Amino acid sequence: MLQRIKDWAKALKRQVMVLWFSCRHPRTPTLAKVLAVVVVAYALSPIDLIPDFIPVLGYLDDVILLPLGIWLVMRLMPAGVLAECRQQAAEHERNKTPRPRSLIAGALIVVIWLIVAALCWQAASHYWR
Repeated sequence: MLQRIKDWAKALKRQVMVLWFSCRHPRTPTLAKVLAVVVVAYALSPIDLIPDFIPVLGYLDDVILLPLGIWLVMRLMPAGVLAECRQQAAEHERNKTPRPRSLIAGALIVVIWLIVAALCWQAASHYWR
């Protein structure tokens, strides 16, 4: 079972790289490109939107949201573009090139958490008055 999970995680990483290459492909449709940017930025972000230490919800994004986003983008992608991007991702994996990291997405997630914290603080201060 552990090997199955490892294989699934490796396939998920490979699919993220396919989307990463599709973001840069000139024939990727605009909607697919925008969704791919969002999915890839989130997947490559060093910070999770929902931290993994939160029971159940922490893994919800990794187990449901990310694969769903990948599936949706791939459904919107033309077959020829998808084939080219898969080939680029396979070559990337063979060369053992390190995966890119999305520091901008990480910063955006920190900003989202700060906004949520500020809203909670504001709501709590109105409640305790």
